[in-house]
Parts: sequence; structure tokens; C-alpha cells
Amino acid sequence: MPFVIPPVIALTAAALGVAALGRALAREWRRINEELEQMQPAEAIDPSRLPKLRRDPRTGVYRPE
Repeated sequence: MPFVIPPVIALTAAALGVAALGRALAREWRRINEELEQMQPAEAIDPSRLPKLRRDPRTGVYRPE
């Protein structure tokens, strides 16, 4: 008669480990989402306030006007 208890114990231990890992991942997921929700959204940049760029014909580099 085979000894059945060790595989059952191993499967139980594996199931408990997977459950603990799942809870830890869920908690970390919630923590990160809370941090992201607390962050202030960036203000929209008004394009009219940005400097216009003009290409320097000698160097090819774009510089503000």
C-alpha cells in the first residue's frame, strides 16, 4: 500500500504558498494603485506658451526664436 500522506501534505503546502503569494500580490497591487490615485495629474501645457523653434541653417540645430 503506497504512502499517500506526503503528496497530500506537499499539495497542501503548495496551495498555502500560492494563496499567500496571491494575497501578497493583491496587497501590493492595491498599494501601488492607491499611490497612483493620490498623485496629482499633470497640468496641460498651453502650446502658445512654448517657444517657437527655428532651424539654424549652418549647424542644422533647432533653436528658440
